[in-house]
Amino acid sequence: MVIMHGAHGTSHGEQVVEHARQAATEDLIVRLRAVGAGSIHLLTDAVSFADRVSALDVVPFASAKPAPFHAGGALQEAIRSLRPDGVVYFGSGTGSLLEEEELRGLLTFAAQPDPAALLNNPFSVDFAAVSGASRLLEMDLPQGDNAFGLALADAGWNCRALPRTAATQFDIDTPTDVALLAATATGGETLRTAVRHLDLPTEAIREVLDRLVDRKACTYLLGRVNPGTWAWFESNVACRTAGILEGRGMRGYPDRPGTVLGALVDRTSPEILFDRLGRLCDAAIIDSRPFLSPEGELPPAEDRFSSDLMAPAEVTDEHWRRFTEAAMTCDVPVLLGGHNLVSGGLYLLGDACWQGYELPRRLPTEPFEPTEEPHVRP
Repeated sequence: MVIMHGAHGTSHGEQVVEHARQAATEDLIVRLRAVGAGSIHLLTDAVSFADRVSALDVVPFASAKPAPFHAGGALQEAIRSLRPDGVVYFGSGTGSLLEEEELRGLLTFAAQPDPAALLNNPFSVDFAAVSGASRLLEMDLPQGDNAFGLALADAGWNCRALPRTAATQFDIDTPTDVALLAATATGGETLRTAVRHLDLPTEAIREVLDRLVDRKACTYLLGRVNPGTWAWFESNVACRTAGILEGRGMRGYPDRPGTVLGALVDRTSPEILFDRLGRLCDAAIIDSRPFLSPEGELPPAEDRFSSDLMAPAEVTDEHWRRFTEAAMTCDVPVLLGGHNLVSGGLYLLGDACWQGYELPRRLPTEPFEPTEEPHVRP
C-alpha cells in the first residue's frame, strides 16, 4: 500500500484542505488495517504528519528526487525499493469513503498474477490497484497521477474501472470538497471531527441541496462533467438539469487551449454570465478551472481556494477575482470548485439531498413492456 500526501501552503484555504486530507488518510489507514492490508507506506513532505501516523504502523517513504514532485517517478521509486508483486496506490484525500468490502476487492485485484490495473477513474486517476507492479518500471509514468490511466491504456495495459459512486470518485482537492463533507456529515470519524472544527461556508451547499429535491427547479452544471456522472445525477435528483460540459482531459492531455464558454466570457464579462445564470436556473455548480485557465496554467492554490471560498479580497489574480465577485452577485446559489465538485461531488449531493425526504427521486421513465401477448381478434 502506497499513500502519497503533499503538504499544502499556509493560506486559510490550503490549510482547510491539508487538515481534511490528513484526517481522511488516517481514516483510510484504519480501514486498511481492518481488512488485513499488508505494509502501508506513506510518501509525504509533511514531517509532523508522518510522525503522527507512524503510531498506526505506517512506514514513511522519502523520495530521493528533488522538486518538483513527480508522482509517476515516486511510485516507481517505491516499487523499486519495496519490490511488491502488487501495489494499491492512493492520493491522500481519496479512498476514505470506501467500504471494507471495496477495500478488500482492491487488495484481491493487486494480488492476481497477471499485470492489470483497476482504476477509480480512468480519465483522472486518484487511486488504483495494480498487479504485476514491476512492469511499471519499464514505462514512462506521467508527472501527475491524474494521467496514469491514459498512460497505462496507451501502453497496452489491461485496465478496468470501478463503478462510479461517491466513494470511488470523491477526492478532497479544494475547500469546496471539504465543505461538501461538512454539510452532508460524510466521512470517517477522524474526518468528521476535523471538518467540524474548520471555518467552512456551507449555506450555499444547503440551498443547492434544497433545489435538488424541488421538481420545479433547474440546476446548471458547468465544467468537466463525465457524461455517465451527469446521467446518474439527472436520474437521482428531482429537479431538472442543464449545463455545458467542457474541459475534460485538461490535465491528462494539456494541449487543448481554452473552452467555448471561457472564450465567450472573455468577449463579454463574468457579470453577464452570472446575470444570465440567475435568470435561467435555480442553482449553479461550477468547475471553474477550465474557464479561468484556458492554457492550463493555474494560479497559486491560495488564489484558487480563496475563489472557491468566495473570498475575492484574498485572490491576487485579477481574472479569478472578478469571476469570484460576479459569482457572489448571482441571484441563485453558486458553488465554485475543481473537478471533484462535478465528479464525486455530484454523487455526494445526489445522495445527500434526500435525507429527510420521501419524495420519489424521479418520475417513472422505464419503457412499458407488456408481459402477455396482446389479444388478437380472430
